[in-house]
Amino acid sequence: MTRTTRTETESEEESEFVEFRARAREFLAAHAIPKGHPDDFSQGYGAHTLEGERHYQERCAWWQGLLFEHGWACLTWPKEYGGQGLTSKHARIIAQEQGRYGVSNGAFSVGIGMFGPTMLMHGTEEQKRRYLLPLARGEEVWCQLFSEPGAGSDLAGLRTRADLDGDLYLVNGQKVWNSGAHLADWGILLARTDWDVPKHKGITYFVVDMHSPGIECRPIKQITGSAHFNETFLTDVHIPRENVLGAVNDGWRVANTTLSNERTLIGGSGGGGGGGMRDLLALVRERGLAGDPVVRQRVAKTYMRQEILRFLGLKMQATMRAGRAPAAEASIMKILIGDHLHETADLALALEGPAASLSSTDAPQGGAWQHQLLNQFSTKFGGGTEQIQRNVIGERVLGLPSDIRVDKDRPFREVAGLA
Repeated sequence: MTRTTRTETESEEESEFVEFRARAREFLAAHAIPKGHPDDFSQGYGAHTLEGERHYQERCAWWQGLLFEHGWACLTWPKEYGGQGLTSKHARIIAQEQGRYGVSNGAFSVGIGMFGPTMLMHGTEEQKRRYLLPLARGEEVWCQLFSEPGAGSDLAGLRTRADLDGDLYLVNGQKVWNSGAHLADWGILLARTDWDVPKHKGITYFVVDMHSPGIECRPIKQITGSAHFNETFLTDVHIPRENVLGAVNDGWRVANTTLSNERTLIGGSGGGGGGGMRDLLALVRERGLAGDPVVRQRVAKTYMRQEILRFLGLKMQATMRAGRAPAAEASIMKILIGDHLHETADLALALEGPAASLSSTDAPQGGAWQHQLLNQFSTKFGGGTEQIQRNVIGERVLGLPSDIRVDKDRPFREVAGLA
C-alpha cells in the first residue's frame, strides 16, 4: 500500500476546496444579483419601514429557496434535513463568495445559524423533519425569545412562566430585544417550568408559533432609524407539549447550545455583517487618498484586524470539526468584531469627510458606513454583552475564579421573592 504523506493529503483537500469555490462562483455568476444593481438587497436591514423589512424578507426567501433548489443551502446539515453533509469550511466558502453579490439570506440567520444546529443536537427525529426542511427551503422565518427586561446579562433569572395544563403549556411573560419577531413565523422561547429548584435548573426550551393568540410584538425604534428589535408580550399563549426541545427543565443546557451558535454566527461573519476591505478600498480610491501615508497605515491596520478575525474563524471551525462547542473562541471573536466594526466605520467616515454627515442614498456607498457606525452597538450587546464575553474568557480560558453567586443554589421561588 502506498503511504500518503501529510503534504499530499493537504494538497488533495486544498484541491477539493478550490474546485468547490470554482463551482460556487459559477453558480453565483449565473443566478445572483450583482453588487450595486438596483435590485441589490444585501444591506436589507437598513430598511427603515415595515414595508421595506417585508420586502427584504421576501427577497431573502427567494434567494434561500434558490440556494436549496440548487444544493447550496445549509451545507453542513445532513442531506435528509435539507443540507449536503459538508464541512464548515465549505459553508464559509459559499458565504465569502456570496458576499461579493447583492443578495442575502439574513432574514434566516436566527433559524439557520442558531436554531438549526440546536435542533440537530437536541431535537427528536420528528421535530427535525418538521422544522428543518421548511427552514432550509426558506419557507419559515425564526426569531429568538430569550432576554427579558429583568433577565439580560443574567439570563437564568428569567420570569416568563410556562404552566402545564393537560397536553398544553400556558405561557405568560415578556421578552425583549427580539430581532425580527414582528415578522417571524416561529420563535425559540425560554420559560420557567419549575420555581422550586435553582434558577438554572427550572428552565425549559420551547418552539412557539408566532401567530398564536396572545403574542404581541412591539417594534423598538433604533438609533439607525430601523425597528428590527422588538419587545414581545405573551399572554395565556398555548404551546403543545411536543414543542419542548430537549427535556423539561433542561432548557439551560439546550439554550447554551443556541447561545454558542449565536456567538459563532456573529464571529463567523468575519465582521458582524459590516463593510469589508473591498468596500473600504473602493472608498479610498474614490476619494483619491490611496497615496496618503496616514490613510495607508490605517487601512493596513484594518486589514490586519480582519485577518486576525479570519484566522480565529478558522480556529473556531477546527474546534467544531472536533465536535466541541467553540464557547471561548466565539467570545473572543465577538469582542474583537465589535471593535473592528467601530474602528472600520470610523475610518470610512473620516475618508468621506463632510459627506459623512449624510445618510442613506445621499451618502457615499449608499450610507452603508453610517449605518455600520450606528449599528455597531447592537453587535456589541447582541448574543451576550462584551462584559459577559469577558467573564467567559476569564473563567474558561484564564482560569480566574467566578463571582460569588449567593442565589446559585437557592430555589428560584426564594430568589424571586415568591416564597
